[in-house]
Amino acid sequence: MTMPDQTWTAPQWKARRAANLARVQSLADAFVQRRSLGEKHPVYDFLFTYYTFSAAKLKQWLPPLGVGIEVSAADLVEMPWLLTVPVIHEDGVLQLDDRAIPPQRRGLARWVATLCGNIQNRAPRFGCYGLHEWAMVYKQSREQVRHQGNELRLSPAELAAFVESQPIGCSHYDAFRFFTPEARPFNVLQPVLETRLEMEQGACLHANMDLYKWAGKLWPWIGSDLIGECFAHACEGRDLDMRASPYDLRHLGFEPLCIETARGRDLYEAGQRSLAEKAAGLRERLKLAAARLGGMS
Repeated sequence: MTMPDQTWTAPQWKARRAANLARVQSLADAFVQRRSLGEKHPVYDFLFTYYTFSAAKLKQWLPPLGVGIEVSAADLVEMPWLLTVPVIHEDGVLQLDDRAIPPQRRGLARWVATLCGNIQNRAPRFGCYGLHEWAMVYKQSREQVRHQGNELRLSPAELAAFVESQPIGCSHYDAFRFFTPEARPFNVLQPVLETRLEMEQGACLHANMDLYKWAGKLWPWIGSDLIGECFAHACEGRDLDMRASPYDLRHLGFEPLCIETARGRDLYEAGQRSLAEKAAGLRERLKLAAARLGGMS
């Protein structure tokens, strides 16, 4: 039996499980309920559709690689998913079985660790003001916009005039690829999938939200605590993202952050800086966990 680096007692890991459930359950359950009713939410559904980690897995707590947990027979009945992933369970201690890590998952982990390190070593670029959401509806009719059923705060002509008045410096491929064809030439950068390692940077709202995506892709080996914390951070980022968007979502409780004004742009950058600071700690933890999973440390 491979000995874990550390073992958490039942009270220790159950406190972590409870904290994680409190962190993720309300949004996860709300998404499942909406889906069962055929309803959509223009802000929060993104966290379960673009980021494809399932709501069920988000609530199913697991320890990270290298940590054993003391479990009883009753725990295994209450948490049957503990035995649906590769584990070693001996003498009342359960841990993930590192012998079962697929080679491709180790390769992905090394890539994630490299991405995190590259972003840490690259100067952040603030001042984008969330214009990507505006570029995604530039020159579109109201019938063409993604979140149909939600009004735009400005007319198409006013929206276009604002986009044309501002420099756009989007460095995130997965945001840039949704720009309308007419908006693409306004971006001073032209990110593609192959340049992600060279272009992503720590001020980018989407790069920081993507910590959740990369953590989720390393499940189950990464553990649920880090995934849940990255999810909560992505929620904060999504809130800022859509409040700064051209959509009027006040009927859903999202007060607009009007980046078409100087005051709104200042507020956006302040929020962006706060989120980037929080992301830095998560990114370091993800880098270390991914490096271990990938055999880099």
